[in-house]
Amino acid sequence: MSESPNIVRVAALIADNARAEVLCALMSGRALTATELANMAGVTKQTMSFHLGKLLDEALVAVEQQGRHRYFRLAGPQVAELLETLMGLAVRGEGVNLVTGPRDPALRKARVCYDHLAGELGVWVYEQMLQAGIFQLHLGGLQLTEYGRVWFQQLGIDTDEVASSKRSFCRGCLDWSERKDHLAGALGAAFLNRIEALGWAKRAKNSRVIVFSAKGEKAIWAMFATPSALPARTQQPAATGTATQLT
Repeated sequence: MSESPNIVRVAALIADNARAEVLCALMSGRALTATELANMAGVTKQTMSFHLGKLLDEALVAVEQQGRHRYFRLAGPQVAELLETLMGLAVRGEGVNLVTGPRDPALRKARVCYDHLAGELGVWVYEQMLQAGIFQLHLGGLQLTEYGRVWFQQLGIDTDEVASSKRSFCRGCLDWSERKDHLAGALGAAFLNRIEALGWAKRAKNSRVIVFSAKGEKAIWAMFATPSALPARTQQPAATGTATQLT
């Protein structure tokens, strides 16, 4: 027998339609109740309880108790990365002539992919970052440049602090609707959090849609066209250190 970990059990769990619906719904980054998930998957509450028990046993989801309610979420970034990869592979296998992506224009334009920005705008931002020299692509993956470190510092993001996270620091994530990469990892999450903190965008209720205000969308475009358009820092991150590499 192979000495590698047996992936059949986990693969079989994800392969069930109802459980796949649950995992995709939780890619919004929000915690949802069993009733909400049952409605999304089109199954009874009893059936959903069975599916959630299976997912909990394999540590694909986690649960939090608040009062009488139990809220389920993805167990962590590693699970989200696995689902992102599967979504990308699923899109690739559907044929080059297929019109990909969600029918909802708002969902296609900007949405949350677990905890980072995806959709047309997310892909555009990532491409602009590469063109501006904020990141460089290497055989070993994505690398933040010294200019990029300063750029994020001016935006109000301390990249040294972000890099201390145990998760992947920065990486490209294949956008299943655009078939191009957007920024993922801890830095991608910090970027989306900063956009929301600045009031440029907010998450739509009960949806993965990211809604940008007119001011926010203008600010996103301007900060690549005019570096001086970056917002003033609210704090002063450390100014020392060299380029941060993928971890």
